[in-house]
Amino acid sequence: MAGLSGDCFAHGGGLLSVEEAAALVVSRVVPVGGVEEVALRTARGRVLATPLVAPRDLPPFRNSAVDGYALRTAELSPDGETRLELAGRVVAGQMAGVLPSGRAVRVLTGAPVPEGADAVVMQEDVGLAAGAVMVPAGLAPGANLREAGEDVARGEVALPAGRRMDAPAVGLAAALGFGRVRVTRRPVVGVFSTGDELVEPGGALGPASRHDSNRPTLLALLDGLPVEARDLGILPDQAGPTMEALRGAAASHDLLLTSGGVSEGEEDHVRAAIEAEGRLHFWKLAVKPGKPAALGVIQGVPVLGLPGNPVAAVVAFLHLARPLVLRLAGASEEKLPRFPAVSGFVHRKKAGRREYLRVSLRDGVAQRYPRDGSGLIGSLARTEAFVEVPEDVTAIEPGDAVTVIPYSGLF
Repeated sequence: MAGLSGDCFAHGGGLLSVEEAAALVVSRVVPVGGVEEVALRTARGRVLATPLVAPRDLPPFRNSAVDGYALRTAELSPDGETRLELAGRVVAGQMAGVLPSGRAVRVLTGAPVPEGADAVVMQEDVGLAAGAVMVPAGLAPGANLREAGEDVARGEVALPAGRRMDAPAVGLAAALGFGRVRVTRRPVVGVFSTGDELVEPGGALGPASRHDSNRPTLLALLDGLPVEARDLGILPDQAGPTMEALRGAAASHDLLLTSGGVSEGEEDHVRAAIEAEGRLHFWKLAVKPGKPAALGVIQGVPVLGLPGNPVAAVVAFLHLARPLVLRLAGASEEKLPRFPAVSGFVHRKKAGRREYLRVSLRDGVAQRYPRDGSGLIGSLARTEAFVEVPEDVTAIEPGDAVTVIPYSGLF
């Protein structure tokens, strides 16, 4: 597992921006290491351990981009139509041969282009005569041709190490002939919830209990990342069992995530357990929700304590846990997706802290969720994105340009 020093997450104090916090996390951990080869069919979501170098040109030969007729443009009249006798037909999968002088060859999309041809005229642009085509003037050399290697050239790095294998990457690897790829070992991440008031979903509730939502949410977020996520259950509000559970989990995991239990309350035993077994550092992020975060080390394994309120836990996960997990997995940096929208609401805040507002999107207009509060788990299920309000912005009016972070692809 990991081998971090106890003070690796220490910093100079004061509020941290989310970028500073993420950079600090990433700079102080190293990938877990380890490489395995997997079938391409199972590679989606994994991280490439070595670059994928093209063993051949893609496309491997010059071919037609349309259904039409291959010809030599030098044989076309610049002033009007040119009649070219047909000299055959080539479909995908056939050899093309050599184009005879003064002739055209019928070619279908994807078919090799005969040697000597330097363009393909689209079938809808020509007139047909008995055994010949009438080609209009103006066709330029290279028209409707796909050159060998124009997509990826032989010897080119098609996909770099650290690239996550999404569907387009899988498709490119397949086109280049790779049936198997070398990927990094997935970090093993354990997720705890804390609190005697929590009950497993599906369990019977007592008069002062509630179903645990943070742990299922965090596990679902991890499912979209290149990790092996493990459900480690609910820690009780007891010092001894909490310490024993964290110590045992550290021996077989690369990262531990907790939610709640790291503040200074009498029943917040996670903090005491981390401090007893290793080191704990509190960070205050210049962000709302999600200001408090705790980073510790137990037996060289990083422990990230997320806030207990569900919306705050999600915001902190996106800015801290996500880059930490990607770093452990050896993945290249992946910034959160952002795109512009227009505000459909009024908002006021103080300067100096970044805020994340839950919104729905309709025709590019962001409408804010009608109720606030980081404890409202339903607000995430009923919205589609966060509006990111920068530190120096104190007011938003309807019609203002805003930046949106969509849930799609992250949740």
